[in-house]
Amino acid sequence: MLTTAKQKSEYTFKANRNLGRHGWLRLTPAYSVKLVEKLLICLEKDAIIADPFSGTATTGLVAAEKGYKAITFDINPFLIWLGKVKCENYSENYLADIRLQVQKALAEYKAIIQQENWVPQIFNIERWWSRQTLQVLAALRVALVEQFGEPIENSSCGLIWVAFCRLVIETSSAAFNHVSMSFNDKVTHFEIEYIEELFLNILNFILKTAENKILGNTNIIEMDACKISKLSNIKVNTIITSPPYPNRISYIRELRPYMYWTKFLNEAKQAGELDWSAVGGTWGIATSRLLSWELLENNLPEEIFSTVEKIRLSDGKNAQLLSIYVLKYFHDMHLHLSSLKSILQDKAELHYIVGNSTFFGNMVDTATLLSASMRLLGYSDIQSEIIRKRNCNKALYEYCVSAKWSSS
Repeated sequence: MLTTAKQKSEYTFKANRNLGRHGWLRLTPAYSVKLVEKLLICLEKDAIIADPFSGTATTGLVAAEKGYKAITFDINPFLIWLGKVKCENYSENYLADIRLQVQKALAEYKAIIQQENWVPQIFNIERWWSRQTLQVLAALRVALVEQFGEPIENSSCGLIWVAFCRLVIETSSAAFNHVSMSFNDKVTHFEIEYIEELFLNILNFILKTAENKILGNTNIIEMDACKISKLSNIKVNTIITSPPYPNRISYIRELRPYMYWTKFLNEAKQAGELDWSAVGGTWGIATSRLLSWELLENNLPEEIFSTVEKIRLSDGKNAQLLSIYVLKYFHDMHLHLSSLKSILQDKAELHYIVGNSTFFGNMVDTATLLSASMRLLGYSDIQSEIIRKRNCNKALYEYCVSAKWSSS
């Protein structure tokens, strides 16, 4: 079966870019719209869908577009904000007003380009943008704030700030030729006319796709996926989600430019704290804390400890540190699956899109290890299906792990 699995681009974030609201902002962690649609096909129309790792709100938005009610959770306030913007309905008058206000901003920002306008405190920021490009972006941001207010303070004007976020990344030297991102060799200088035209094109695309009405609704809540049991008034019958993979890639890294420019982040320490709070997060202070981290739950499947021990005993650099990372990842996922039971209706179905990984030649079989946690926690009918091959040179795959929950 492994030898016949294919790399299916339609099941990646790349295919989402041409699917309306899903294409507003490029983020690698976004998973397949088509995959969510496939999982929704057999559901009754009164099904309540939940995604405990909301991310870019793919599940919530697809469910709402199909007329379902959805509830999603995330620990990142920027992603909560972005998800709400993507899942909102907008009137024709509202969209027309945005166009008028943007024209006012564009008529005013050029007069302040040479001033010392605010820019985010991103380390080595001129690696991201040339000095001239930064001046234009900073001035445009000031003019937009005058018209719409700060994004973190006024979520009702989110469309304009999603457009600005996309402008920021498309005028940067970020190169998306890796799983996350790297940098081009040279920082490109963009002329003011080009930046303005690009911004208008981005905005037109967002406003045009925002005209499409959403039939259902999605409630997006800021919540730690390991502490869902704190919720007492929610019951769902379907889980469709894609948690972070145990590959030690920081999702904060790709989010940073957006979060700094929208002021959801003000300094690097905040990014590290957020990454430490997330399942599988390791960046900055998050990595340095692994060696002092302690288990909260000792009753984990033996398969997890066995996998961790193989990594620890390997001769790879930082094998001890990375073995703890893998243990923490599956420990946190176990806590999540335990906490999740409190919001599940009887006979609820779960679908987890996950990926495996390797450390020093040792396979971390995510689907098998999550299945073991599910089994230990009382879930039933656990199955795992390969969705696609993720890498042409390594045995890396994406799986759908499905299960059922019975309260009896």
